[in-house]
Amino acid sequence: MSRVRRTTATGPAPALAATADPFAAPARGGAGRASGLTAPHPAPSPPAPAPAAPASDQGSVPQPTVAWRRKDLLSLEELDRAEIELLLDTAESFKEVSARQVKKVPALRGKTIANLFFESSTRTRTSFELAAKRLSADTINFQGSSSSVQKGESLIDTAKNIEAMQVDTVVVRHASSGAAELLARELDASVVNAGDGIHEHPTQGLLDIFTIREHLPLEGLHVCLVGDILHSRVARSNLWGLRKLGAVVTVCGPPSLIPHGIEQLGATVSYDLDEVIEDADVLNILRIQFERQRGAYFPSVREYAVEYGLSRERLQRAKPSLLVLHPGPMNRGIEVAAEVADGAHSLILDQVTNGVAMRMSVLFHTTLTREPDAGSGAAAAGGE
Repeated sequence: MSRVRRTTATGPAPALAATADPFAAPARGGAGRASGLTAPHPAPSPPAPAPAAPASDQGSVPQPTVAWRRKDLLSLEELDRAEIELLLDTAESFKEVSARQVKKVPALRGKTIANLFFESSTRTRTSFELAAKRLSADTINFQGSSSSVQKGESLIDTAKNIEAMQVDTVVVRHASSGAAELLARELDASVVNAGDGIHEHPTQGLLDIFTIREHLPLEGLHVCLVGDILHSRVARSNLWGLRKLGAVVTVCGPPSLIPHGIEQLGATVSYDLDEVIEDADVLNILRIQFERQRGAYFPSVREYAVEYGLSRERLQRAKPSLLVLHPGPMNRGIEVAAEVADGAHSLILDQVTNGVAMRMSVLFHTTLTREPDAGSGAAAAGGE
């Protein structure tokens, strides 16, 4: 096992103005450029007032003590601990909305969210659309395969044309690392990264962490990311987020699928899943990214399944309390056995459920940060 050089978690940020509660239902009968491990980011936006829901929509949910100050969500690398916890706490409140008979709140009423997907997606695209609709926003769904991009239009021109329709937030997925950051520099609208190349997938990282936090405290927790770490943007977002929240992270997979230098990000490296599984509290099984691989990274799929697949027999070596996650889509019988994916240790469908609440949180904070008249403190809560 390689030696580790861990980074320390970012300390808590200074307390800022409270954010007003967006979670109350409307009154009845009325309206109430980068690649590899890291990517450079523009300087953080200057502090802005916390976004607030209309006073008529206020409820009794406890108010956070930190305000969201960013126009965009591009990565978890750029966030501090307090910002990550704010998004997680907001998602916890929004999760209750999806359990209601009427699954909608007016927090983003009158806003428009555009989903620009230049890669295939099921869970991410659908959950972003559902999240926007449950916040009462209008949505535009855009797929690169049926757009003017096929006629030679550039990414920036496409995004600017959509922004010209008075879109408030652009959610973008693209095969090129840094695509979301490029759009964030070019657009006045907020930009949310739904996965850019092998760089990051911040909302997937957040929902994975949120799912774990529902069951176990994160401080000191041992989380093992297993599989194709080299090509996985999910692995990078999980690593950044978990380390900042105090978890211990191990990456495990074939040597050819472990990025060189990942220890510098605070991870321990292992090539032996049988050794790691005995001490792990959580296994996050990552998909083999066949579509990104340009060569033979292991002898055969069968051999990979034998060495790194999570089988029922291998699971017997783990703690009884082990949690099993997979961001999907899942290659059953290769990365994880069917009986494990559907078994008592699995939180895979919980991840899908939590994805809607987590993306509601992200859309709420990024979209309303641009509000010129957003209040804060007592005023935002309906006070004088």
